[in-house]
Amino acid sequence: MSQKYLPKNYLPKSLLGRSILILAIPILLIQAIITVIFIDRLYGDVTISKTTDIARELNFILDSKIIENDSYPLKYIHEKAQPLAITVTIDADPKEIKFTHAFFDISGRYLIKALKSQVVGLKSIDLKTDETKLNLVVNRDEINFVISLSRRRATAENPHQLLVAGFLASCLFIGIAVLFLKNQVRPIRLLAKSAESFGKGEKITFSPSGATEVRQAGHAFISMQARIERHLEQRTAMLSGVSHDLRTPLTRMKLSLSLMDSDEQVKDLHGDVNEMEDIVNEFLAFSRGDSGEEFTLIDAKKFIKPLIKERKRLNHTVILNLDNIGADKIKFKCKALAMSRAINNLLSNAEKYSNETLIRITVNKNTISFIVEDSGKGIPKNLRQKAIKPFERLDTSRNQNEGSSAGLGLAIVSDIARSHGGKLILGHSNNLGGLKAEIQIPL
Repeated sequence: MSQKYLPKNYLPKSLLGRSILILAIPILLIQAIITVIFIDRLYGDVTISKTTDIARELNFILDSKIIENDSYPLKYIHEKAQPLAITVTIDADPKEIKFTHAFFDISGRYLIKALKSQVVGLKSIDLKTDETKLNLVVNRDEINFVISLSRRRATAENPHQLLVAGFLASCLFIGIAVLFLKNQVRPIRLLAKSAESFGKGEKITFSPSGATEVRQAGHAFISMQARIERHLEQRTAMLSGVSHDLRTPLTRMKLSLSLMDSDEQVKDLHGDVNEMEDIVNEFLAFSRGDSGEEFTLIDAKKFIKPLIKERKRLNHTVILNLDNIGADKIKFKCKALAMSRAINNLLSNAEKYSNETLIRITVNKNTISFIVEDSGKGIPKNLRQKAIKPFERLDTSRNQNEGSSAGLGLAIVSDIARSHGGKLILGHSNNLGGLKAEIQIPL
């Protein structure tokens, strides 16, 4: 069977939907089984039993001819039919109706079947013209007797009301159960939302509630949150401390070098010191991350233009392309400084390996993407995931983390993208032939 048509593909995806399905299906199946048994066994048997009695009465009335003159005295028939609440008339040319009943007339099928087998000369039964009456035409010795009696005598009175009442009661109880299920699912949704917000770096206040298992999961999440925050604080403090401690000797070294006579060896030392300073700055940027910054709603085009202007000021050719018609008007929530740092990192990397850089903004229903492409040699497909990891320095002709860096450029971008609930995707640029770095952020 194709994966496309598997039953699980049509099942609800949410916990509430699946819970309702688990609750409703057994109730409705039980209701359906009871209905079938009721109609087939009880309702059908009662109808057949009552109809059999009517058939006997009809045969008794119509068999009352006087043998001597072989005639049917109508007066004599009326005398026998009246106590039984049956009306009998003679019609030489009765209307041709055959055997009819309404589509939703459950008992009509049983009634017609019983009368056809037990009433001699039965020509037609009309259960449709007047649903309160049972109208029959019986032919005896070329005489058409038109017979009418109350439908109540043949079938149980309003049996469908029981079925309808049972169905409505089932729907009512399912509705009540759904309300309770919503209350049970709400703490789970709150926990999921809190976890998502925490993953984006937002400050949240979460109080566990609901069932015991959900409370346990909530308390476990709070403990995990505290451990992660403590770990991040320790990491930030450590990296900031190390970076700060390194800045002082680096400053002294730069001062000492500035007092030395300029020669080739001193120039090399200047380059080494500058490289060390860049590495320290990367450490600081990585340790700082986007903590403490709040999400704001910003215009995508207005956000990206100052970054491009700054790159052009540094003689870096950057082309802006808006793929979607509405992309120049789209607004999204982000941590503006952190996102600027991420895109600047990508533009800076592109500048090292390319004379021309293309940045595109694409928007679909759920995400906005910032795509930076260059004309460099790119990164091999098998090394792209490795290139995103912190402190990884690739041994390739095109290394986004090589040169005067600690291997944190792409790691910082990836970390910022994840904190926004998105991701960094590396690929091949079809436009320029180099690396394509895409930051996807959910709208």
